[in-house]
Amino acid sequence: MNQQQSINELLQRIRDGDPDSFARLYEATRDQVYRTVYFLLKQKQDAADVVSEIYMELLRCLPSYNDGQPFRSWLNGLTVRQVHSWNRKQWRLFRLFERRRSMSLEEAHEDAADEVVRDERAEELWASIENLPFKLKTVIVLRYYQDCSLEEIAGILNIPTGTVKSRHHLALKKLRLSVRQPEYMKEEYIHADG
Repeated sequence: MNQQQSINELLQRIRDGDPDSFARLYEATRDQVYRTVYFLLKQKQDAADVVSEIYMELLRCLPSYNDGQPFRSWLNGLTVRQVHSWNRKQWRLFRLFERRRSMSLEEAHEDAADEVVRDERAEELWASIENLPFKLKTVIVLRYYQDCSLEEIAGILNIPTGTVKSRHHLALKKLRLSVRQPEYMKEEYIHADG
């Protein structure tokens, strides 16, 4: 049984009212959802609240989910829409200064100097990503932090693939200009793993 089939079975059990199946779906998807929310959200401290809203929206929208479409893409689309809605709402209500946290991945065999340089580069890159318009930031996060193909992103955002390619190109161009050091903008540096 493939992953999509097992997800579809869980979804059917949830529709039938099985709370244990919802808990299993949550466990299987929460890391993906949280990571996407965190990267797209302006106010990082709100991530847990947004994730909760996403799962409430998932339950509300579940009857309209088509088992023939990939669940991951559907969930990513739901996540992006909820984050966008939250960001708009927060902007209108509070208009507070954005707080930034550096995102760093621990690597076991780095010495302290290499780690400091890597953290500074990651912080500078992340600050530049944070300043992108939401449409461009969404493409970068889905592409490099969720490893979605350009075609998947087009499906998630319900826009033509050509528009995704254009936004991707423009986002990378803006990031290169803001960082002003093209070696940071190689695809392997942007990826969450690299």
